[in-house]
Amino acid sequence: MTTVLVTGGAGFIGSNLADRLLAEDHRVIAVDDLSTGRIANLAEARAYGKAYTFFNMDSRADGLLPLFERHRPEVIFHLAAQAGVRPSLDDPTLDASVNVMGSLNVLECAAKVGARKVVYAASGGTVYGEPKRVPAKESTAQGSFPMSPYGISKKVVFDYLAFYQRYRGLDFTALALGNVYGPRQDPNGEAGAVSIFAGRLLAGEPCTIHGDGHQTRDYVFVDDVVHAFVQAMDRGSGKLINIGTGLETSVNGLYRLLADIIGVETEPDHGPLPPGELRRIALDISLAASALAWKPWTHIEDGLAETVAFLKGI
Repeated sequence: MTTVLVTGGAGFIGSNLADRLLAEDHRVIAVDDLSTGRIANLAEARAYGKAYTFFNMDSRADGLLPLFERHRPEVIFHLAAQAGVRPSLDDPTLDASVNVMGSLNVLECAAKVGARKVVYAASGGTVYGEPKRVPAKESTAQGSFPMSPYGISKKVVFDYLAFYQRYRGLDFTALALGNVYGPRQDPNGEAGAVSIFAGRLLAGEPCTIHGDGHQTRDYVFVDDVVHAFVQAMDRGSGKLINIGTGLETSVNGLYRLLADIIGVETEPDHGPLPPGELRRIALDISLAASALAWKPWTHIEDGLAETVAFLKGI
């Protein structure tokens, strides 16, 4: 039984990951300050009893090191973050505090207790800036210009990961995630067009598409993403690896798919495109196949239907 630690463990992706790790007989320590994570997401994990422990704690907290020293995790899955583009534009200092200083605290704690590896949730949707070619390859991150403080902070941490691997012996894999969607994503949050649109359509409320809606994203289902994190426990050393589908879906197209699944014909409103938003992005996932033995298996129609079914049951 491997002891692993998941930061952001009460969040959308983190809680799904914890459930998968517990099902595979790992001991899971989850850390979350509950700023966006939800206690309701922990119900399945808590059923595992002593194999699961939850701590309400900020990743920047001084108390993180004693926690690491007590539990000695072998692998750390670092998902805790300020995860919104627009909030990062409003408050770049907070974004850097959580995403850069919080990550440094996690890395320092991991190195001090002799952890084997950190698997980091990077952002494939922002670190490449506006890519010259789509789908974007990992190699283009080195000369990219992220369009938001969020993307900048996610890119900076990759360099810190390389430093800790080189000088502190802490292995890492960074997963550049596409636009992740699925059960437990907050329909009332800032990020996550799928859950926001679905939640409003189910409630009979109008939806607003920012811009003309022709902007594209690479939408990847949460179960597929969780599988990539698990695969990265023992693979992908020292690499930034895209986790997406390689497919572009426009925001207009996403809205139409959800409206069809829910059975409504309401047309969306349109608002101004906020700063920091990309026009096009999709991720080249060929490296994930070779480095992680990973590929996505969930078609977007199936993933959206499962997401809608979850939201109906809340």
